[in-house]
Amino acid sequence: MSVAIAFDLFGTLVDAERPADPAGAVANELRERGVEVPVDWQTAYSEPHIDAPEGAEVPLPAHVSAALASREVRAPNNAARRAVVAAFDPTVETRSGAKAAVAAAGEYGPVGLLSNCSVPELVGRTLIRSELSRDAFDAVVSSVGCGWRKPDRRAFETVADRLSTPVDDLIYIGDSPAIDGAIEDCGGTFISVEQCPLSELPARLETEVSE
Repeated sequence: MSVAIAFDLFGTLVDAERPADPAGAVANELRERGVEVPVDWQTAYSEPHIDAPEGAEVPLPAHVSAALASREVRAPNNAARRAVVAAFDPTVETRSGAKAAVAAAGEYGPVGLLSNCSVPELVGRTLIRSELSRDAFDAVVSSVGCGWRKPDRRAFETVADRLSTPVDDLIYIGDSPAIDGAIEDCGGTFISVEQCPLSELPARLETEVSE
């Protein structure tokens, strides 16, 4: 029996170090690129500036550009995007059992990756710096790429579509019942790595698929 299986990335397959002060990290990178950072940048960064539909992902560079514009500051030459990418340049640690878990999933059918991530290039860079192979995944979907964030149904539908499976047949593996567990609202199956560690996933998948 063939089934489609998808994984969350951050907190599930890898741990990636993120800036303790994202606004400050972005500000430093903006200054490196000649952008005059507003004196109230922390406030500007924390304010909503883009009226996006519910469930939509707002790319962080777009948010940063809008925050600067709200203080009448321009960021020419794609400086906002370059600053964001640099500020979130990750240090990555592959979680124990991740590589074997992805390989085990591949024995049952196509394997996908679906990650909430508002930073362009971050998912790709994370995979490159991990012990995971991009080739192990038949589809890699980020919220910044598809436009929708989990738990929105459209995020799950995107990865299911790219795996050529109905969303209600998808098995999704993640670490957040509130976010990743929303696959169950779509009729799919959720496996929590908090309850089923990656080392136990091959046996759990065998049970799920055989039922």
